[in-house]
Amino acid sequence: MASESTSLSPRVAAEARTQYWLALSLTHGLGPTRVRRLIEAFGNVEAVFRASLTELEATGMPAAVAQSIATGKSMELAQEEWTEVVEFGASLMCPDDNDFPQRLGEIYDPPMVLYVLGNRAALTQPGIAVVGTRHPTPYGLGMAERLSTDLAAHGLAILSGLARGVDSAAHRGALTARGVTVAALGTGIDTIYPKENKRLAEQIVASRGALISEFPFGTFAAPQNFPIRNRIISGLSVGVLVIEAAEYSGTRITARCALEQGREVYAVPGNVTNKNAWGPNTLIKQGAKLTATWEDVWEELPTQIRIQLEEALAASGAGATNSPQTASLFPSEVENGLPPHESRIMSLLRPDESTHIDSLVEQLEPELSSSEIFAALFELELCGKVRQLPGKNFVKVF
Repeated sequence: MASESTSLSPRVAAEARTQYWLALSLTHGLGPTRVRRLIEAFGNVEAVFRASLTELEATGMPAAVAQSIATGKSMELAQEEWTEVVEFGASLMCPDDNDFPQRLGEIYDPPMVLYVLGNRAALTQPGIAVVGTRHPTPYGLGMAERLSTDLAAHGLAILSGLARGVDSAAHRGALTARGVTVAALGTGIDTIYPKENKRLAEQIVASRGALISEFPFGTFAAPQNFPIRNRIISGLSVGVLVIEAAEYSGTRITARCALEQGREVYAVPGNVTNKNAWGPNTLIKQGAKLTATWEDVWEELPTQIRIQLEEALAASGAGATNSPQTASLFPSEVENGLPPHESRIMSLLRPDESTHIDSLVEQLEPELSSSEIFAALFELELCGKVRQLPGKNFVKVF
């Protein structure tokens, strides 16, 4: 039987096909594995919706699933959802779209539909997933932001999950380098979680990046959604970089997904007395690439991808000489280009360890009054050179 969409314009036909995929994704009781079996049984997604109830049941589908498709209930849900997608300014990707990410399509259970807000092309750019704990140390935060900045400056997309902690630092690092970053959500793309990252999400979209999700509009932050989405973060990437993770964590799930998907795993070593060092240190023992600088990731990339990135950088007039220079992790020199008070304070702060305000006052007591220290810290925070942590602790920003 000829396809129903052959007489339609290419755009309308593509929209109709996308709605079929959307209908499958919204059918309760259907997952990626069962959908794959349906497509194999009927040849394409459109044929599934032309099949009779008897033909659908003959594939071994649960009766409720077959009835939802055959009676048109699934398509009704899809049309309602499609209207919301259009009104929100988002788009949908499905597995037979020409721009569906090839790497994601190669995993065992690719999503039936990806909701995309922002730049669809960001999903096909070679990328590194940067993942880790929601409660990092200053060292973990600094390394996540520093490495993401350097990797993004060399043309790699930074992929993460918009969570607190390492994820947020990774996205900020990519934005600092004016690079591309993609956030895979465990909610609908209309529901930003955590709420304090709404501004960060807006910056990602405004900077040629994207927010993506396989969950329908209105999906809240249910705990079980986040491990599910982790396979998408690793599946889109050419490698996963782990920065601080406890023994039992979502980050470990992402690393396992990466290994199952044939992705390279990188890990930043941590302090052995810190429980969040257990994850990356164990991965290194098991063969993950020990990572201290962006070069450690770069040298492990497939040759074809390195050439692709180098050519893109050369064509844009960028390159290693114009990329942000990696700051020393333990700088000892006094900062240049700052007023004397601010420069002196910067010389005492570290990016890997917080310093309490009382310690600064004590060290600077002969030189500066407490009011001068407070004023200088305020100015440094405003210009982004210092970050204040809870409890009046301060760290130097890379």
